Amino acid sequence: MRMDKILLALACAATMASAQAQAPLSVSASAGVQTAGTLVIVPAYGEVTQANDEARANFMIEEQDKDKATAASRVNLKMKQGTEIIRQADPQARLKTHGYYTYPVYSDEPVQPRAGNVTRPRQPVGWRVGQYLEVRTLNLQALPKIVAAAQKLLALNGLQFGLSDAATGKLDQQRIEASYKNLNERIAAIARAMGRRPAEAVLEMVDFEASGAYAPQADMARAKTMSMAASREAAPVEEPSFEPGETTLQMRVVGKVKFK
Repeated sequence: MRMDKILLALACAATMASAQAQAPLSVSASAGVQTAGTLVIVPAYGEVTQANDEARANFMIEEQDKDKATAASRVNLKMKQGTEIIRQADPQARLKTHGYYTYPVYSDEPVQPRAGNVTRPRQPVGWRVGQYLEVRTLNLQALPKIVAAAQKLLALNGLQFGLSDAATGKLDQQRIEASYKNLNERIAAIARAMGRRPAEAVLEMVDFEASGAYAPQADMARAKTMSMAASREAAPVEEPSFEPGETTLQMRVVGKVKFK
């Protein structure tokens, strides 16, 4: 009788060991998690980088005189001459004038009140007149020479480098491809982590966000700088040094994936 119990215990142990050996070792089966029909939101990211091919230079001219018309005439003449210098140096450049201003200049003397504590209005002792000129050019090799020539009459008020519209359009296709490739790679990684084959994932939706970021086009600084009246024969200006650098365009994409 004791021998029968021993044989029965050995048979039960052998049966349990056989069942454990035959159990699949997949993540979903061992954890008891069912992934069929699971909906997964997958964010992805892609970026492309290219050297900048466009420069935006902001020039300005400012004059001060007791007579408003005289100051305005000098500004108008120098802006016209400076514009012609830039056009001759770079015929393909795109020019735009903006920011014309006229301000009165007052003395530093304190205001003297009249009889009866009536304050006498301040009278201007002169006028400050100025104007800005924006120059967009693709001729980066000649940019130092162009700027130096213009600085004989105009002051360089700001300079930015970025991508032209044509370069941005060409990179847009590469940016989409890079982000979509990253989306597929992340979907495959998620499928393997869930114990599924990537082929079992069905992409139900793709949302390409218009995050864009074309080399942030911040407005150029417009800090006003005083320019002394130049002599008729302007002294030559040494050419400045510029490094255009590069711009990185980024894109985020979100995919909705459902497992069979």
